[in-house]
Amino acid sequence: MTRTYRRFIAVILVAMAMMFAPALRATAITGGEPDGNQHPNVGLILFYDGTGRYRCSATLVSPTVLLTAAHCTSGTVGQTIVTFDPVIAEEPPSGIPEASDPSVGYTPEDIAGEEGWYIGTAYSHPDYSDFTDMANWNDVGVIVLDEPITGIEPAEIAPVGTLDEIPRSQLAHTLFTIVGYGTEVRKPESGPQKPTPMSYPLIRRNTTAPGQKLTPQILQLNGNPNDVRGGGGSCFGDSGGPTFYQGQVVTVTSYGYTQNCRYLDGMQRVDIQGVQDWLATFGVTAG
Repeated sequence: MTRTYRRFIAVILVAMAMMFAPALRATAITGGEPDGNQHPNVGLILFYDGTGRYRCSATLVSPTVLLTAAHCTSGTVGQTIVTFDPVIAEEPPSGIPEASDPSVGYTPEDIAGEEGWYIGTAYSHPDYSDFTDMANWNDVGVIVLDEPITGIEPAEIAPVGTLDEIPRSQLAHTLFTIVGYGTEVRKPESGPQKPTPMSYPLIRRNTTAPGQKLTPQILQLNGNPNDVRGGGGSCFGDSGGPTFYQGQVVTVTSYGYTQNCRYLDGMQRVDIQGVQDWLATFGVTAG
């Protein structure tokens, strides 16, 4: 199975899915709204892995560190580029820089003269299980930038145990904010009028979703835009993007359950000790 399939078309069955329900890895915002400048520290990242070029979402958590998912950093060839522009392209072409040699990935020369683009090196959590061990999911990665970013205030990471403080009886009544650059789901202009993930516009979006389940590694959200309690969920390309709770990052988008992005979202917790100990090695600490 190719990494293309695993990361962004997101149709492999992960371990939990094999036991309970079909799950899709790497899930854009369904429902919700264009983000504009509401979350200027959430960026679009792009990288190569030897089979092609892919995209994810990420959050600036220090002037030199971006927080994302491990499946958006594992196997990266060359470096990773990022932009914080809320509108990349309303329609093709995207205008995204390409590597001069895809086999070696991005280099600083590939974004030389490209305004608003930054570059860094990807790292994955050393205990990332590649979706094989629910008890040790650890789908967390970082991009360490070559140069610090100024003019954008980094987001705060929630302290250890923040999500555990939400009473179980209140989880379904608690709204979380999801942000990312994933595909928008809507009815096509022609043909069968089934809501379908669309490649454009390529913009930053946000939505709200209520809690559904909490485990030591995962926050599961109800990402159905028809749920009256929330505004939608995540979809293809939102992988690695943040979930905010009380203004702090509590998770990164990890996986979804359906190809039309209208069911449950699985979010990797970052308010757990094993993640925060690793982030501290990059100088990133909770707010």
